[in-house]
Parts: sequence; C-alpha cells; structure tokens
Amino acid sequence: MLFNALFMIVPVTLLVLSVLMATNNFKRKGNAKRSLLLQLVSFGAVASFCLVFPIIANAAGDSAPVVDASAKGLQYLGAAISTGVACIGGGIAVGHGAPAAIGAAAEDPKNFGKAIIFVALGEGIALYGMLISILILNG
Repeated sequence: MLFNALFMIVPVTLLVLSVLMATNNFKRKGNAKRSLLLQLVSFGAVASFCLVFPIIANAAGDSAPVVDASAKGLQYLGAAISTGVACIGGGIAVGHGAPAAIGAAAEDPKNFGKAIIFVALGEGIALYGMLISILILNG
C-alpha cells in the first residue's frame, strides 16, 4: 500500500513543484531558456524515478505486479508522448496556417475554401496523434 501511494505522490509532487518553480523563475527573471531547462531537468527526475523505482522494487521480490505496472506505465507514457508531440506539431501548423488563411481570405474571399484546407491539415496532425495513442492503449 505504501509502495503505491509513494509511487503516485512523488512524481506528481515533483511535476507540480517544477511547474511552480519554472513559472516563478520566468516571472521574476523573464528567462525562457532557463525555465525550459528547469522543466527538462524536472522531467528527467520524474522519468528516472518512474523507471528506476519499479526496477528496485522488482529486485526486492514480488516481481509480477511490478512488471505489469511498469509495462502499463510505459504504455501510458507512450500514448501521452504520441498525443503530446502531435498536438504541439498541430498547434505550430495551425498557428502558422490560420493567419495566412485569414490574410488570403481577406484579400480575395474566393480563396477561403482553399486556405481553410491547410488549417484543417494542421489540425489533422493532432487527430492522428490521438488515434495512435488510442491504438497504443487498446493494443
């Protein structure tokens, strides 16, 4: 019971603290690179905790539940990464495509149909990432 509580509380606490520290650092100093570096270091700490802690518990005994939990956790991690990266890419695509589509439609309203297709293609990237994460979770 203590193992499960520790395994859930510590990573969440580390992530919340890293977000608070990064936003506080950015508000005080305005250095985005340092805030990003702080986030990456905290993500590395959480990832190492989540990957190393089950291995240590596995070496201590009772291997079957820990291995199953570790495999399930990596499955969730893969689904989250595929969705997150696809959404970031889709956001970048829409962020660049939508203003161009609005500008093209403002100059000539006939170009609206052609321009909106490029915005929809950018949104499609995020949908493909979500589809991959659904396949990972159900596969």
